[in-house]
Amino acid sequence: MPLFIEDKQVGPIDSIEDLYCKYPSLKESAKAFLSKPVVSVDPKSLLYVQQREVAATTKGDKHVSVIGTEDATTCHMVVLRHTGTGAVALAHCDGFNTPRQVSLIVKAVTSLSGRFHEGRLELHVVGGFEDDKKLSEKISHDLLTMFQNQDLNIYLETCCTTEMNDVLVDGIHKPIIYGIGVKVETGEVFPASFTFKGPAENLRSARRFTKGEMVEIYEPNQGIVKVGPCSWPPQPDLIKWMTMTDKEILEALSTSPKAEPSDFVRSIKATMWFILDHPNPDSLFPGDQPQRYRKTDCGDWDRIVQP
Repeated sequence: MPLFIEDKQVGPIDSIEDLYCKYPSLKESAKAFLSKPVVSVDPKSLLYVQQREVAATTKGDKHVSVIGTEDATTCHMVVLRHTGTGAVALAHCDGFNTPRQVSLIVKAVTSLSGRFHEGRLELHVVGGFEDDKKLSEKISHDLLTMFQNQDLNIYLETCCTTEMNDVLVDGIHKPIIYGIGVKVETGEVFPASFTFKGPAENLRSARRFTKGEMVEIYEPNQGIVKVGPCSWPPQPDLIKWMTMTDKEILEALSTSPKAEPSDFVRSIKATMWFILDHPNPDSLFPGDQPQRYRKTDCGDWDRIVQP
């Protein structure tokens, strides 16, 4: 089924630049989005989504009022919401098996919406910039093409990617927006930053670092974040990485080393140390069961220990 912009069916997408030319309203909505202030989100109400993760919930969620993600350079942040039911999903997409990622996003929303008769699916895509390798442009194109190929009508409301999310700083191209949030109650999408990126931040990063596919992490009916089980083979080469300079790690492991946020290397090192400290990840999942976390009344995530 088709993708729509301003109730007009979108034809084949040759490039993101061409899309902006054909639909000037996309540029205007992107400019409006860029004009919004960056909100520092209170962890007490937050469900944080890492790279290669998706989470979805509904307006009835008593635990989470904002879903958010950050640290996107060439990565894209995607929000899909059904206006009738209020079911909303946020995903952090990196171009790794985009068809599967888009299918997961759509399924996450439609599975919470039941047999809806009123409302429509609205899409917001933010991220990427004019990077030297043109990775952002490819991710933008592949994402929109895959949404266009879904079996449901989808309405593109925000497309703030590549050229529209690009700024020159001392001659270096960088993204303007690195993070976004979505308010579960209203569906409002906004630029955001986060001081908390858990629970189980290093474990979730390790799963992605060792080539894990995108996964859905949240069980909205129970208010539970679910992690794993996952596994990785021995990683003896990581010891060598830990002897390298920050610059060497940045150049080798980033798709856009000149545009990464300041804590990129620190986060990568923490992930590598976690993997080295857990060479047998099976021990992290007793009985081959996932780790589960539920929010307390204070807004912290506590691990649920199985009896």
